Amino acid sequence: MKSYYFVFCKEDLLLEKCSDGSYTIPLQEEAPTEVKPWTNVMNITPLEGIGVKTYRIDAPIVDNPRYEMCPLRQSYFKLSKPLYLKAGKCQELLYWDQNTKYCGVCGAPMRMDTDISKKCTECGKEIWPQLATAVIVLIHRGDEVLLVRAKNFKRDYYGLVAGFVETGETLEEAVAREALEETGVTITNIRYFGSQPWPYPCGLMVGFNADYVSGEIHLQQSEIAKGGWFRKDNLPNIPEKLSIARMLLDAWTGDND
Repeated sequence: MKSYYFVFCKEDLLLEKCSDGSYTIPLQEEAPTEVKPWTNVMNITPLEGIGVKTYRIDAPIVDNPRYEMCPLRQSYFKLSKPLYLKAGKCQELLYWDQNTKYCGVCGAPMRMDTDISKKCTECGKEIWPQLATAVIVLIHRGDEVLLVRAKNFKRDYYGLVAGFVETGETLEEAVAREALEETGVTITNIRYFGSQPWPYPCGLMVGFNADYVSGEIHLQQSEIAKGGWFRKDNLPNIPEKLSIARMLLDAWTGDND
């Protein structure tokens, strides 16, 4: 029976070239590359009734007329949305597998118990993949919104205030705290927008809109390089369409293309 094979080399995904110039994921009965005896080929939730498998290879596939490697993030622009989302899930599970080789309690090797859980070979401790939940917020002040450029951005664009949810707080409390910590701004009327899996490496982004109340911008120097208020007619470079930050901005500007 044919399955989709999501094959990764580090952060790059193996894509199959189609005759019309588009791309897809290999759909076949056998793995598209050599599988070593020690390779963990993971079974993933099926996609539209079709089996899904994923594994890592040690070296990228090069100079192949049928396949090419593509960074997972850039695969958003080459794959259908369902395939891109499934690729993200595969990458997250491979990351989890790679980082849970040994038990955190007794140090013994961990072994797969189900398709998405492991059990310690000595003490029996069970583990499942964990998500890092983060919030992101578009802050409104009249006809302006607050945009920031984080120091860890690799390119020169502005995004939104964001941060990880801490133990013991609600999503809305995390939004208010991150806004105050990163920019010195107090906000209100925090309202849910949507959520997005963010497999870089294992996140869930939860998006919100909120309204400005008070405060001058005082940037958190350890994390934020620049920040300011922007109108629709003077926006700086903003994130690519794959991100929920861009979805929030597009909903505000009315750009639904």
